[in-house]
Amino acid sequence: MERIKVTQEDKQAFDRDGYWISPKLLTDEEIARLRAAHERVWMRDFDREGLPLFHSYAPYTHDLPHLRKVDNSWLINDTVREIVTSPALGEMAADLLDEDSIRLWHDQVIYKPGLNGQVSRIGNVGWHQDYGYWESSNTSNMVTVWIALQDTDLTNGGMMTILGSHKWGIIKDSNTFFEPNLDLLRDKFATENREWVEEPCIMKAGQASFHHALTFHGSGPNLTADPRLSIVAHLMPGNTAYQEGPQRHPNVQLLGPHPYNGQKFDNEFFPLLYSRS
Repeated sequence: MERIKVTQEDKQAFDRDGYWISPKLLTDEEIARLRAAHERVWMRDFDREGLPLFHSYAPYTHDLPHLRKVDNSWLINDTVREIVTSPALGEMAADLLDEDSIRLWHDQVIYKPGLNGQVSRIGNVGWHQDYGYWESSNTSNMVTVWIALQDTDLTNGGMMTILGSHKWGIIKDSNTFFEPNLDLLRDKFATENREWVEEPCIMKAGQASFHHALTFHGSGPNLTADPRLSIVAHLMPGNTAYQEGPQRHPNVQLLGPHPYNGQKFDNEFFPLLYSRS
């Protein structure tokens, strides 16, 4: 990962489209370790005491397909921690966002079940903006790094972005990750003033999609027989602080019992990945 540097062309593509797909960041060995970490997280086989702070577990059976998501798994799995706190990942994010430092906001481990050809909305991720959940952060200049742990395209529920949608600003009620009806959400968010151009993120295992916190994105069902696995790092500028907003993200409680406007997310729960100084 340390060998990958963001070029001026990469930065221009990110600014224009709202996302950028990296070269392969992970070795085959790292991919295999992360796939094993996935399995261990769902089996609650943790490296450290405690639980991930916010989670959506489902009964662990391949016969009961269900979209699964765990936040802050870096606290209990050392392999996930190693990847999502990588200084190289932080440097790439800093270059794309034009920031001097980068911290981890939180991670996600996401499991999309394979439906083996079944026509269903199970596993769909609704069109949404990540910042729709993060308005308790005082900047929207944040980025999500979505790392594929297998070759990923539309057949196995790969992510799609809406080109240039990060230029629309924050859209009301865009916290719709768990709404599986993509058509309904398209009708809701696509207006005469917003050109709705869907672009699939076609990725090889080990590549990452860096998308801006305001970029609309979502995904359809995984029609293959195998689950689609991903590790996600949500990253923020190093000086990001708390602000009162329309909703409070659960991570705010990590600031202590009485968070205040302007309090920086700079304690041990928000590790510094990279600083130019």
